[in-house]
Parts: sequence; C-alpha cells; structure tokens
Amino acid sequence: MATAKRLTADALAEALYERTGHAFRDTQRLQRALTHASARSAHAGIDYERFEFLGDRVLGLVVADMLLAAYPNAVEGELSLRLNALVNAEALSEIAEEIGLPELIRAGSDVRNLAERKRVNLRADALESLIAALYLDGGLEAARSFIHRYWMPRSRAMATARRDPKTELQEWAHQAAGDTPAYQIDSREGPDHDPVFTVTVKVGRFDPAQGKGRSKREAEQAAAAALLVREGVWSVEGSAA
Repeated sequence: MATAKRLTADALAEALYERTGHAFRDTQRLQRALTHASARSAHAGIDYERFEFLGDRVLGLVVADMLLAAYPNAVEGELSLRLNALVNAEALSEIAEEIGLPELIRAGSDVRNLAERKRVNLRADALESLIAALYLDGGLEAARSFIHRYWMPRSRAMATARRDPKTELQEWAHQAAGDTPAYQIDSREGPDHDPVFTVTVKVGRFDPAQGKGRSKREAEQAAAAALLVREGVWSVEGSAA
C-alpha cells in the first residue's frame, strides 16, 4: 500500500490499464476511488465510500445478469447462492490480490496494523471502488468487461449446490465440531419492501462466515454456504475439497 502513495494519478491509471483493459480518461477520479479514508481528511474520505456504494451495485447487477445467462435452468435459490459466493468479501479480496490492487491503494500507516478480517474488507471495498471508477469512466460495458474477465471463471468453477446449505452445514457441524451452527442477524437495511439482511454464522472454533439476502432465511443460507465453501466441504472444481 505504501507504493501507491508515490504514484501520480496518471501512473496509477497506467498501472491499472493492463489489469482492467480500460484506459482511464479521468485519472484524478480513479485516484480518489483508490484513496482510503485513512489517507485523507474525514470529509474527503466520503469519496471512497460513495465509490464503494456504487461499485457494489454495479457488481451485483453484472454478476446477476451473467448468472442468468450462464445457468438458464437454475432456480432463484441456486442463483442467489452463486451470487452471494461471487460477491462476498472473501471472493472480492481474492480477486483484488490476484490483480495486485492492494499495492495501489493509498491508505494511512495505521492500516498496516489492521486485523486480517478488516484487511479482507478493505481489499474488497477497494475493488468495489475500482468497479465504480470503471463504470463512471467507461460506462457499463467497461465495468462489465472487467467483471466478466475475473468473475466468469469463478462462476464456471463453482460446483452446483446439491442440498440446502443450512441442512448441509448442520450435519457437517455435528461431525466436525460436535456443535450446532449459531446464526446472528448483524443488520437489516433498506426499505420495508426491499430489505437486505446480513447474517453471521458461527460453528465451534471455526471462524464465522457472513451472508446477505433479502430475507432472514436467504441470508442464513448464504452465510452457511460461505462457511461450507471456505472450509472445503463444498468443493470447487479444480481445487481440493
């Protein structure tokens, strides 16, 4: 992250050209998108949060559209499961690492001391900010091209979930930890007609996992699926199960 502090806006755009396939016209906006609030005044840090907000929506739209085209026979529950697995913080953090984004994030020195969970979230947030910058600079097609490049292979590699994730997690939890999954609602956001729930599930000594959904049950399923994938219970083609 320290490297990014020495990059000019033009140099940052050049460094991202090969990784995104897009030649940024507004390099100053790109630089703001990758400047964490810790490196700026409290007021100026609003930029980063606004980019992150927009990028999250653009990513969700493009991935949802991609999944509808790729899996024409999939039911809504399977599509939701796949979507959540592709846009959660862990997936975004991995893609950010894959393209070398962390070294381009401008952040304060205190970021180096963050716990790993918060570093995962920071990398995920930065990737969403980058997607927003792509969308604002080149329109939906620029964002779509980038997202398809890095998310499509992951979508194809995901194995189809054969069972309800909560049921699968409960059985695995008894075998692996002699415990029962504990679900906790972290937040409920949005209007009453279109809420978004965030749920965390914990199993014994294993790290908790988080999921989001438009109902409590959907969020719980997403959290259960995230834990199963992370722990290798649900395999991903091409990697160890």
